Amino acid sequence: MDWKEILRRRLAMPNTRTNGKKSEQELKDEEMDLFTKYYSEWKGDRKNTNEFYKTIPRFYYRLPAEDEVLLQKLREESRAVFLQRKSRELLDNEELQNLWFLLDKHQTPPMIGEEAMINYENFLKVGEKAGPKCKQFFTAKVFAKLLHTDSYGRISIMQFFNYVMRKVWLHQTRIGLSLYDVAGQGYLRESDLENYILELIPTLPQLDGLEKSFYSFYVCTAVRKFFFFLDPLRTGKIKIQDILACSFLDDLLELRDEELSKESQETNWFSAPSALRVYGQYLNLDKDHNGMLSKEELSRYGTATMTNVFLDRVFQECLTYDGEMDYKTYLDFVLALENRKEPAALQYIFKLLDIENKGYLNVFSLNYFFRAIQELMKIHGQDPVSFQDVKDEIFDMVKPKDPLKISLQDLINSNQGDTVTTILIDLNGFWTYENREALVANDNENSIDLDDT
Repeated sequence: MDWKEILRRRLAMPNTRTNGKKSEQELKDEEMDLFTKYYSEWKGDRKNTNEFYKTIPRFYYRLPAEDEVLLQKLREESRAVFLQRKSRELLDNEELQNLWFLLDKHQTPPMIGEEAMINYENFLKVGEKAGPKCKQFFTAKVFAKLLHTDSYGRISIMQFFNYVMRKVWLHQTRIGLSLYDVAGQGYLRESDLENYILELIPTLPQLDGLEKSFYSFYVCTAVRKFFFFLDPLRTGKIKIQDILACSFLDDLLELRDEELSKESQETNWFSAPSALRVYGQYLNLDKDHNGMLSKEELSRYGTATMTNVFLDRVFQECLTYDGEMDYKTYLDFVLALENRKEPAALQYIFKLLDIENKGYLNVFSLNYFFRAIQELMKIHGQDPVSFQDVKDEIFDMVKPKDPLKISLQDLINSNQGDTVTTILIDLNGFWTYENREALVANDNENSIDLDDT
């Protein structure tokens, strides 16, 4: 169109304003109209030139709201059907026995001691006869995983069968845990895991002696370990995958063994003796029998040599009720102090030591806590150790990236985090560290005396 024609049309348009200027709202409307027009044309062109967008599947499904009862029921039923179908895909006991029979029948000589072996050719033959459920296990990848140093290129039949058993168990456990996943999002909340463990108790022979009145305390004790180590950010939920990947579930299900040794029970956090020990300690500390622990009551924990400065920090940072600690908070405290080598425990203690909330420990922080150790030494008639010497030892042990600051990661990487934290919070721990050489010498002398007798 000629510019003269455009000018004529423009002059011919009725002018509603004397100055010919448009209002701000009119300009915005015009801008939006132009944007819509050009965007629609561009989008239309893309549709015509590329039809691939039609094949993109839907990837987001909104969770039903609380008032959408019918949708919630539908979701629950569909999940139950899905889990049942997955459960039917797993090998049952009869199928596992049949698999063992086929493996034993196709073993490849010679045997290594009493260990039956199988080569790849026979491995594939068993896979063809074992049925469709076993197909996933009879792959070159699985065979290569289990192939070690056999000169005939074979794998151990027992190792392979244990591998299959472990896989089946993991899938069974995954399905079992998913039944308690109310949200259906692949994680368990604290209440979900409590329900799982509560219903698991009758299936664990080692817990037969527990009084039903103690069940709630046992469940709390067991659940706390999962959440202390697997939920470091305290989100209130744990991924089911993380539960399966850690050893805690193995420790818990170990209680199915009716002949579990006394030593194994004592070292297993989930055993009845361990749970009763922890709860018994809590009751013994609770002198006023109000079900909570004050700072004074907690000070008698262990050897009763923790510093007041450290205990002050515990009650400042941890969840308390009117200045007193409940059983759940006490469990976190115990788990941290009994597992000081673990990153989660070091994170717990580091937060207490980081009095300035700077994310690192400096000379001021170390001196703040060690002064309390020096005061306790004076009270017990011991000569206080120089802070400068202790400070230098700590930095030498940790070897932080920054020579003036110790971060949490520095503590974890040094593998000395348990020693460093013990030196700063517990007089007995510091005394043991200071006299470690003399204690080792005494142990050696005692062992020599025993050998002579």
